[in-house]
Amino acid sequence: MEGVKRPAESHALMEMGPPKVPRTETQLVGLDPETKKQLLSAGIQRTSNLTAPIMLLTGHEGDIFCCKFSHDGQFIASTGFDRQILLWNVYGECENWMSMKGHTGAVLSLRFSTDDSTLFTCSTDKTVAKWDLETCERVKRFKGHQAFVNDVSSARRGPQMLCSGSDDGTIKVWDSRQRAPVNTFQATYQVTSVTFSDTAEQVFSGGIDNDIKVWDLRKNAMVYKMRGHTDTLTGLELSPDGSYLLSNSMDNSVRCWDVRPFAPQERCVKIFRGHKHSFEKNLLRCAWSPDGSKISAGSGDRYVYIWDTTSRRVLYKLPGHEGSVNDVAFHPTEPIIMSGSSDKQIYLGEIE
Repeated sequence: MEGVKRPAESHALMEMGPPKVPRTETQLVGLDPETKKQLLSAGIQRTSNLTAPIMLLTGHEGDIFCCKFSHDGQFIASTGFDRQILLWNVYGECENWMSMKGHTGAVLSLRFSTDDSTLFTCSTDKTVAKWDLETCERVKRFKGHQAFVNDVSSARRGPQMLCSGSDDGTIKVWDSRQRAPVNTFQATYQVTSVTFSDTAEQVFSGGIDNDIKVWDLRKNAMVYKMRGHTDTLTGLELSPDGSYLLSNSMDNSVRCWDVRPFAPQERCVKIFRGHKHSFEKNLLRCAWSPDGSKISAGSGDRYVYIWDTTSRRVLYKLPGHEGSVNDVAFHPTEPIIMSGSSDKQIYLGEIE
């Protein structure tokens, strides 16, 4: 399993728009001569420290359902249908340096802890797992769900809290130091996506009933619903400042919701369109850029879509994948977008 350099394709780069900082020939050391020649002849300007403007990572043996950057931006974790959790370097040759195994079903979602020391995963084997990234061993299994666990999310601060959503209709909240859940909320239908509020005092959940539900851990109850989507929610992501929630739905829209405590009753502030959900009915996730100025969402039409959050305009529609794009992620410090797909491949691409 290895990271594979892919020479920049002119049509893909045109879609990516004009970057800022030119790379000199000395900064292209390490590239094979043909790639270097192509880059220099095309006069391609570089905006990141990736080895090439587009990097292709191959090694998974099945659909990739989730891929995330570590908080320090140095490495990537990816997982999917093949039950493997692969760890990759972001820079250099993007080597795959570890494969972790332990789940007995497809792994549907993963998250890094805030200090990047552990990884949390959830699977169709009805469990949530905790992995130590120093030893690359599974250190804990959280059992309690009665059906597929579709999503897992970790709290941004404080003790390492997790929440998970399952086809059994429950949202469970876990303290990663204990084995039993500390809270269980019962929804009416299957839960497909979950995430914490900024303070981890609330959990947002989405499912096949099209509503986003907000559960309060102190009141131990649902406090309100956000309605507007007309089909299953597939992804939820909190904005970097904690004020807004992004939701991806099978109704072919991405919505932005104001989740501040005293927001008006009509909390949906923006709707983004352009991407597509396909007959595969995959759980397509969504993502914010670190400064909140851009969003991206998985799409069933094989493209990676990036919108400007202010104008709602599609900034990029990036080709390359040969299957549904199931997950997207922005690098925490550099203008890099990552996408994982049912074609078993991960792309890293520079944007402006």
